Amino acid sequence: MGIDVNPTVSRRRLGSELRRLREISGMTTQQVAERLLISQPKISLLENGRRVVKPRDVRDLCGLYGVQDQRRVEHLMQLAGESGQQGWWNSYGDIPYGAYIGLEAEAAAIRLYEPLVVPGLLQTPAYARAVIAGTIPLITPEKAAARLQVRLRRQDRLRTPGNPLRLWVVLDESVLRRVVGSREVMREQLDHLTHLSAQPHITVQVLPHDVGAHPGVSGQFSLLEFAEAGDVSVVYLERFTSDLYLEKRSDVRLYRDMYAHLQAQALSPDDTRYLVNEVIGAYADPG
Repeated sequence: MGIDVNPTVSRRRLGSELRRLREISGMTTQQVAERLLISQPKISLLENGRRVVKPRDVRDLCGLYGVQDQRRVEHLMQLAGESGQQGWWNSYGDIPYGAYIGLEAEAAAIRLYEPLVVPGLLQTPAYARAVIAGTIPLITPEKAAARLQVRLRRQDRLRTPGNPLRLWVVLDESVLRRVVGSREVMREQLDHLTHLSAQPHITVQVLPHDVGAHPGVSGQFSLLEFAEAGDVSVVYLERFTSDLYLEKRSDVRLYRDMYAHLQAQALSPDDTRYLVNEVIGAYADPG
């Protein structure tokens, strides 16, 4: 697989184009399914980028939709071939959030709200190791090590030369106060957080406890945005057994508004660094 091939993104782009071609043809997913003798849910999964598309399927669909431009057909078949390849994360075994990693790798900007722990992109190895051990009961040492390696490799996206990920993070104050691993691990982690937050492409804000109820009380969420005009934004909701990906414009708009409210209620980046340094001092105090 070429280093620039991202199967998750290839599936999304291909699915979006296949949906557009179907809509231009005036056909419903049910009509397409009947004509090609396949199930209607398969068509929906293909168009939503949730299923690997075979080049033969693309050829049949383009024929049904009356696509005459052979270069377009070949391009779509190339995307189909890429969609079936493996992402770098697959070499680490069964990583359940592989689809998210693919989106994260392609995103131009991510807005994160996290109420419980420091987000994976900003974790130190020691903190990440403690989070993995504490949140995944009975995980084997081998799987824990694989999770840790994947998490640390994901952080390369923040260091992409000339094009690092633009990251906004809002943390609940509880993230600073919850002792993950040990007081020393927390001190190191918060030092790392202040260092990263000083970089121009990373903004960190803390939502203090005295804010009270706020739009993030329902839990963690991420809003991923992409540079390509055809790549729609995605809201990612992490859950223990099955994650959710929301792409409807109304859903994305709602979460974008929620995030704007969280940023407005949170401490400024400068005040956040002041608070984080206060907490670091408390962890360094043996008393």
